[in-house]
Formats: sequence, structure tokens, C-alpha cells
Amino acid sequence: MDEVLPFPLLALVGQPELKTALILGLINPQIGGVLISGPYGVGKTTSVRGLLDIMPRREQQWADAEGTTHTSYEPMRLIELPLNARLEDVVGGINERVAIEQQRVILDEGVLALAHRNLLYVDEINLLDPAVVKAILDAAAQGRTLVRRGPMTRLFPSQFFLVGSMNPEEGPLRPQILDRFGLRVWVMPLEDPQARLEAYRRTRLFRTDPSAFRLAYAAQTSALAEEVEAAREILPHVEIPPHLEELAMNLVQTLKVPSQRAEIALLEAARARAAADFRDRVSEEDVRQIAPLALRQRHSLQIDQYVCGNADEYSQINAALDALITPAPTKPQRLRKRSTVRQIEDT
Repeated sequence: MDEVLPFPLLALVGQPELKTALILGLINPQIGGVLISGPYGVGKTTSVRGLLDIMPRREQQWADAEGTTHTSYEPMRLIELPLNARLEDVVGGINERVAIEQQRVILDEGVLALAHRNLLYVDEINLLDPAVVKAILDAAAQGRTLVRRGPMTRLFPSQFFLVGSMNPEEGPLRPQILDRFGLRVWVMPLEDPQARLEAYRRTRLFRTDPSAFRLAYAAQTSALAEEVEAAREILPHVEIPPHLEELAMNLVQTLKVPSQRAEIALLEAARARAAADFRDRVSEEDVRQIAPLALRQRHSLQIDQYVCGNADEYSQINAALDALITPAPTKPQRLRKRSTVRQIEDT
């Protein structure tokens, strides 16, 4: 059992942004997931697995043989997607054993259905097959997975907290995928020699006796788990003052961020931070602390150039029309009602 015990999240040396982003994601899945970027050996996977100790409980309903519904509460699970996963493994497909032995077709659930109401962790997400990535993103956006094999279809719920990690040295992540992650964390290698030495010492102690090492952090970890549970209960009551909504929107516009997911991530993460601090109102400090996590890597030079090109073409077309069309004096007509198309054009 010692081999599968996770390294405590709070035992990681440094990396405050990484810990904060993961905890806020547990508190408020509406943030839209967390992407962790960094070189090898900086604790990306270790930090995600450390969440096992603080996973919030989720409600489970099941029926017994007599049809009576029962309710239980179990911690969220960590579902890890292997890099070599096939599309059928992820989405679901035909149960081959039943097909061979019983000569009938049954559609089984895939990883996305197993991840429902759990945490789905995708390591090296930039190396995944594009079809697999698209299936994950579609499920994350729609909250469900459709399995179709010929005339047979089956729908599985798949609402999950998505965490991805990657090493930029192995290649970039496509903008479409990058945009789906609410918070982005860059994990820097520890620069202080003493901090690196402390990380080594903790790693050695953990490998020598995982149970004893975890016991040293048990009280802090238990307290954090209770705070996450409390924050999830506070979250529905957290409000954002109008002037801070305007601040967030002005910040997004100033930075020329094209995706509207930016303000969703920023404001929802700010609400989660307030809840984690046992407050029911977002503060300016919440916005300030969350902004780098929510807005980094969202600016796009390509989009800016494309927008400028469209504006130039629009001006050229209108200039050509003005030169070719001579407006004729006409008697104004009174319209009983403007069409919907005209109303849209006037907005």
C-alpha cells in the first residue's frame, strides 16, 4: 500500500501558484480546468496526485434490489488518462468480450464517463492524438459523451474537473485546446539552492517511509480538506461587486484578450478564492491575485493581425461602394415595424 500513497500536496517546496490553482479548481469546477506547464522534474504530476488527500466529497445515489434509492458521500476520484489511450478507450465502445461470447452488442462507457464528477488528469496533453483531445474537449464543454456505433447510441454524463500538464520542450498546445483551460500555471524550477536541497530531503524521507512522512503533514492536510469542503458550501453565496466586474472587463480589454472564456475564468476563480478565504464577497485583491493565472498566454498576435486585416477590407469595400453609388433623393417611408434583421444590423 505504501507504494501508492501520494506525496502530500502541502509538502511540495514552493510553487504557490500551482497549489493555489489546483485547490481553487476543486472548489469551483466552473473555472474551466487547470493547465500546468513546466520542464521535467518540477512536480507537475506529483502535485496533481497530492490532491487525493483533499478531494471533496460528492453525492452518490444508488438503488438496491428492491428499488429503494440510497444516498452516500464519497471523495472525488482521480482518473488518469494514459498517453497511449485509444479513442474507444476514452469515449467508449463495443464490449468485445460480450460480443464474442454472447453474440450481442453492448456499448460500454469510456474514461470520460468514469471521470463524471471526478478529476480527469491528462499528462503530456500536447502529445495526445488530436481525435482524443477533441473528444475530451467536447465532453468538458457539453457535460456528456455520446457513443455511437452504427445504429446504436448511448449517452453518458461526463462532467469533470480537467487538469492537463505538458512540457513546452515537446511542442506547443493548439490554441483551441489551450483556450479551454481556465487557469494556466508555469512551474518554474526552484532557483534557491536551499529550497532545492529541502525538496531533496523531503523526497528522500518520503521514499524511506511514506506513511511516517505523510503523518507529519496529516494535520495540515486534514485542515485543508475541511477548508475545501467549507469553501464549496460558501461558493454559491459569493457575490462580485459591480465595480470589480467592470475592473475585470477593462483588464481583459486592455490586454486585448479575444476569448470570452478569459473573464469567466478570472471571475469564477476570484469567487473561489473569496470562498476559500471564508468570504461571501470578492475583493480587489482576489482579482489581482487571480489575473496572472487566468489571463496569461491568452493574447494572440495572429488574431490581432486578422482583425486589422478585416477592418481594412471593410473600409475598402465601403469606400468603393460610396464611389460607385450616388444616393438618389427619395421620399422617406414610414415603416410600421423594423424587421428583426434590421434590428440586428442596427445594434
